[in-house]
Amino acid sequence: MSQTVATPHGLSTERDAGPFDPPSQITRLREARPVSPMVFPDGHEGWIVTGYDAVRQLLADTRFSSRQDIGILHMPYETPNMPAATEPSPQVPGLFVAMDPPDHTRLRRKLTGAFTVKRMKQLEEHIIDIAERQLDEVARLAPPVDLVKEFALPVPSLVICELLGVPYADRETFQVNSAKFLVKDQSFDEKIAAYTALTTYLAELVTRKRATPGEDILSDLARHDDLTIEELTGIAFLLLLAGHETTANVLALGTFALLEHPEQLAELRATPDLMPGAVEELMRYLSIADIFYRYATEDIELCGETIPEGSTVVISLLAANRDPKRFDNPDTLDIHRKARGHLSFGHGIHQCLGQQLARIEMRAGFEGLLRRFPTLELAIPAGEVKLKSDMNIYGVHELPVTWTETAR
Repeated sequence: MSQTVATPHGLSTERDAGPFDPPSQITRLREARPVSPMVFPDGHEGWIVTGYDAVRQLLADTRFSSRQDIGILHMPYETPNMPAATEPSPQVPGLFVAMDPPDHTRLRRKLTGAFTVKRMKQLEEHIIDIAERQLDEVARLAPPVDLVKEFALPVPSLVICELLGVPYADRETFQVNSAKFLVKDQSFDEKIAAYTALTTYLAELVTRKRATPGEDILSDLARHDDLTIEELTGIAFLLLLAGHETTANVLALGTFALLEHPEQLAELRATPDLMPGAVEELMRYLSIADIFYRYATEDIELCGETIPEGSTVVISLLAANRDPKRFDNPDTLDIHRKARGHLSFGHGIHQCLGQQLARIEMRAGFEGLLRRFPTLELAIPAGEVKLKSDMNIYGVHELPVTWTETAR
């Protein structure tokens, strides 16, 4: 059986085909063998799954475990400062994204009421207001401005802080440390230092909420006596990190993509009713959260391949979302595409809990930005935009933009 042998530095996740396209190595893998064996840099044999049907089937199969404490999850990339894993990672209390049923079920069930479609719809007007107020702030600035700093990051940060009950005044603490936590090329000690700073802050916050609860999601969780402070801290860490980093990166990278497709941008500005579909297409096209891991708890057949028990399995959502067997002309951004069914929010029991919230934030953000800034354009050449190739969530570090007039 032929194997995909990793390069000396592991499987490349560098987007070398362009700022919005999958790594060429990943694309070739999907075309040749959507469920493919691979050898990690430390000699460990595992698998990488890149085809849409295979990824969807895998994510729905709970025999592929999300737990990091039952097997060694070897990263597909390693850095000079990051030692190869040699033993299972301990399970983190409250981090239900890395749990299987029944632990995953117990914790996630406590949050489903907070993120229902109905509750998110009730928040929509308020989220639109947050986006508009932030655009007011942008309009007061003299261009050029960094859209990441002034808009893409503040909007989801404001929303998630309000929902969770995290003081927005503390945003610098969690934004800086969450960004540090997501850096790929860093030592284990540096990663742990960022994680410890975040969780220490959140542990103090949830302890206060247990003593004096307010009207927010973390307070609601703190009222559950069967949740420990450690579990509350883990849940808060997951919600805060996912609640602002992902949406912020789609808003910034999505704006970059639209500016690079001016005809579609103009059509979207002229026809706001296209926005819901455009958001789905941007999610599919950009796939900012790409690489995920599972661990085979038994021998499992997946799309004609047998994955042995104990195998580490790497999943590429970006490759799956660009699979021509599922989407016509997948490497083309098309705001008219029926992109529902993309896997950017995952699939199965771990499908993103806050996906409806993210959709509302993105619709409000993109619609307001395009309406308020009809002459928006990049302030630097596209090739000079600093891409987050060094981060575990893709996007842009900065997006300098300018304009000649604003619409009130």
